[in-house]
Amino acid sequence: MNPLIIIPARGGSKGIPGKNIKELCGKPLIQYTVDAAREIFKDYEICVSTDSSEIKSVVEKLGLKVPFLRPIELATDTASTYDVLLHALNFYENKGYCSDVVILLQATSPFRTSKHIREALKLYNNTIDMLVSVSETKSNPYYVLFEEDEDGWLTKSKNGNFTRRQDCPKVWEYNGAIYVINTESLKEKSLLEFRKIKKYVMDEQSSLDVDTPMDWLFAETMMEHFGA
Repeated sequence: MNPLIIIPARGGSKGIPGKNIKELCGKPLIQYTVDAAREIFKDYEICVSTDSSEIKSVVEKLGLKVPFLRPIELATDTASTYDVLLHALNFYENKGYCSDVVILLQATSPFRTSKHIREALKLYNNTIDMLVSVSETKSNPYYVLFEEDEDGWLTKSKNGNFTRRQDCPKVWEYNGAIYVINTESLKEKSLLEFRKIKKYVMDEQSSLDVDTPMDWLFAETMMEHFGA
């Protein structure tokens, strides 16, 4: 396996300004992901893709070289993760490093550890498009999710005659922590076109994605009081 680990870290953040390098219990948020990656992979296999010279400086102070600053067209609100991945992949291929698997680790998952990454990698094989980390959703579409019909009445998102939530089929949601992507698949089609997708299940605490000020407060509380 020739892995390329990509950690996207855009400078702009509306929900939490400067989120990726804001200190969470004494460490920049991005460091939790960088540290987890470096416990498994070699530094030359890890790419922090950022448009921000400030993020680049913080990461390089950790001892990890940031190979480029992302082009401005890949630093907007409308830039897709797919384009960011392809940019990094092409950059490394032009430098002579060709990977057969891309491992996307978002910087907003501070409770995802190297143990989780190792477990996910064991479930991956090159016959699938992607292996992705998930958690069981509480918002089960058979039970608590509704849509409006053409008359404005609420109807269940998925039909089912379940009277107890625990009887409903389990439904999974991407938690944003780990994506193990077949490079060939990535070059042929977008992430939304993938059909051969397998799951790696993570618990609720490890799945926390820090996106809002409330998420940040929750993360601080877990780390301070539970040693997470």
